[in-house]
Amino acid sequence: MSKKILHCKNITKIFNAGKAEVKALQGINLDIYENELLMLVGPSGCGKTTFVSVLSTLLSFENGYCEVLGKDINKMSDEEKTSFRGKNIGFVFQSFNLLPSLSSIDNVALPLTIAGVDKNEALQKAKEMLKSVELADKADIKPNNLSGGQQQRVAIARALVHQPKLIICDEPTSSLDHQSGQVVMQLLKKITKEKEVSMIVVTHDNRIYKYADRTAYMEDGKILKVDSCDASV
Repeated sequence: MSKKILHCKNITKIFNAGKAEVKALQGINLDIYENELLMLVGPSGCGKTTFVSVLSTLLSFENGYCEVLGKDINKMSDEEKTSFRGKNIGFVFQSFNLLPSLSSIDNVALPLTIAGVDKNEALQKAKEMLKSVELADKADIKPNNLSGGQQQRVAIARALVHQPKLIICDEPTSSLDHQSGQVVMQLLKKITKEKEVSMIVVTHDNRIYKYADRTAYMEDGKILKVDSCDASV
């Protein structure tokens, strides 16, 4: 069995809505391993986004235990969480979140420049990342002149540029056509093996389930089951 990089046990999260309490997470248990692509699936409102927000340190939780890359995240201060995310976690979003005024290479380099990396070094690493997602020839092109699939690949390069160990993808294919979605998922699958990262993909898109190493099914704030996928893609 591969090394465990995330261990969550009995995680609960409650939101207050006026006088009512909403139990968003109700005793979540999940382990994630090195070089694994795990899909988190389930109906809208079942707690998927809340859960990945917790394990990526964006959201606190009431009860339970969550260890990410050997760190008990509930014992971190807000400052420590920010630093931990910046070094160890990459994010890929449904809406790409690229800055329209910047070229592809500048968008990819942005996390490094924000972290204080020398500009030339940041651009060189961004260039390498664009090459790894097969967009080296689009380095100087701005997002509005790229297809949706190309924009998502730029976003993936940006998520990888600081060499995180964990990447969280929130609906990465839902705004793409079928072919572009398949290309993006093939790339994400390849990245987990070649870049030695673990990946959590939150999705409603059953067309991409086959790319998972394992699939966790959520409903009403709980994980009902976790299935392994034996399909080769």
